[in-house]
Amino acid sequence: MTTARYSNHQLAEVFQLIANLLEIKGEVIYKILAYRKAADALINYGHDVNEVWREGKLTDIPGVGKAISEKIDELLTTGKLEFLEKLKREVPESLAQLLQVPDLGPKKIALFWRELEITNVSELEEAARKGRLRALPGMGEKSESRILAGIEAMARRTTRIPLGRAWPFAQELKESLRRVPGVVAVEFAGSLRRMRPTVGDLDILVAASNSSPVMAAFVGRPDVARVLGHGETKSSVEFTHGLQAQLWVHPPERFGTALQYATGSKDHNVRLRELALKQGLSLSEHALTRQDGSEIQCESEEQVYATLGLPWIPPELREDRGEVQAARAGELPSLIQLSDIQADLHVHTTWSDGKLSVKQMAEAAMRRGLKILAITDHSQSLGVAGGLTSEDLLVQREEIDHVQAEIGDRIHLLQGTEVEIRADGALDYPDEVLAKLDIVFASLHSGLRQPRDKVTERLLNAMRNPHVDAIGHPTGRLIPDREPADLDMAAILSAAVENNVALEINAHPSRLDLDGIYARRAIEMGILLSINTDAHAESDLDLLHFGVATARRGWVQAGHVLNSWDREQLLAWLYGRGVTNLVKT
Repeated sequence: MTTARYSNHQLAEVFQLIANLLEIKGEVIYKILAYRKAADALINYGHDVNEVWREGKLTDIPGVGKAISEKIDELLTTGKLEFLEKLKREVPESLAQLLQVPDLGPKKIALFWRELEITNVSELEEAARKGRLRALPGMGEKSESRILAGIEAMARRTTRIPLGRAWPFAQELKESLRRVPGVVAVEFAGSLRRMRPTVGDLDILVAASNSSPVMAAFVGRPDVARVLGHGETKSSVEFTHGLQAQLWVHPPERFGTALQYATGSKDHNVRLRELALKQGLSLSEHALTRQDGSEIQCESEEQVYATLGLPWIPPELREDRGEVQAARAGELPSLIQLSDIQADLHVHTTWSDGKLSVKQMAEAAMRRGLKILAITDHSQSLGVAGGLTSEDLLVQREEIDHVQAEIGDRIHLLQGTEVEIRADGALDYPDEVLAKLDIVFASLHSGLRQPRDKVTERLLNAMRNPHVDAIGHPTGRLIPDREPADLDMAAILSAAVENNVALEINAHPSRLDLDGIYARRAIEMGILLSINTDAHAESDLDLLHFGVATARRGWVQAGHVLNSWDREQLLAWLYGRGVTNLVKT
């Protein structure tokens, strides 16, 4: 039996630390990359590693070979890893923090450690301010100043940027670059284009024959705090709010290969390069090159993929999780699109902690073309949100009916609830109250740090209730401030199948919960999903695209999602679950 349980994320952190310390130590690159790949694989693995370990199938995890699986086994068996403990005796663990300082690599960190016994950021800053770094080999006053500037930059930014923060700024930046004379195309790449929940620095690609005006407009923006680099083909800046961005300008005839390369992911690109080599080609950011040295230049990504015998692969799928194999077999899914969404089944009004009345929320939804809207205010136990009592629900029903009569059939209103799952596992309303509602979401808002078995049992208890139709934001995470609850997701997914309960993909960028990994596992098991905004104000309704993007990362098609169904199909599903207030269709 294991003496200490490690989540997938915690295991990934262990292997990331090993990779960082090995890099500072100066170990051979292939060992470092092996640990980084293992860390990435564990973070993105959709199953609980503890369960896979108990089944003796650790090597089934992509990126986990014999050596890594033995280390995972040691961690889960003994609660520690002797290899890491020995490494930390050789290289201080705190040195890994220094890799977060911009422009500071492992060789310089090793130099500072061995020559000046610097082991953390505070000691590095003190040494730089006292002028102790400039006398070291390869250093100087300018290098010292850059290190201080990098430390100051760290205070303004986190290592990963929430998607909801990066996206709106990226759109404004994109539009400003499009207006530069001579620009043919502008696209973001990297994690942002793949719509990961968090992104690193912003990567921007521009197609233009003349790079000079583009670069000048980029580095000359009034919100640029520092110009980190300014060249003919690439420039880097840091903005006043802490975000950093890199801009590349490519000739239009090479833009397709450049965009494909910069979008990634790294593992997806490796897979494409392997496919190119089998066809006698080499693939780079500049072109596809034949063995005789002649080039195939691609203006678009579609040309890149077509040259390799593939259909275009949507960016959200490019994580080397079988998308290239599916493309070769003609089995890529037809991913859900924002235009498929006809309903929002989880919104809040002034009845609890929302900003709009029922009528105002209905009108806002109609302006966005929605056909169905469920009013799902909080239940009574969530006092901070002004949750409704059972008596309040009766009065709210009258208001919803009145608004429905007033607006006619332009949108169909449902009365629901986001019922609280209490700390003891009980639901906030008795069954006779839940039975009278059109749709019921059950959610966790408190007690998220309970032990795994207890917090899991709370969700399972809710899913066993015949009146619960869906689970809202299942893991309860808040990006970047709150880790997800330590749930047994295998048990949660199995219960969703058994009880025909839908799972929500909450579109708010602070949640994006269920994430793409578990969304894919859910649809593989036949579980229905529901993409909702959890709107508390009109502007929140415009966040729906984040939820759709998260679903696309999970290979989700429109048919898997309740919100994409038409009114008759959705009401029929609810009626089949025993909702008595609906007219059978």
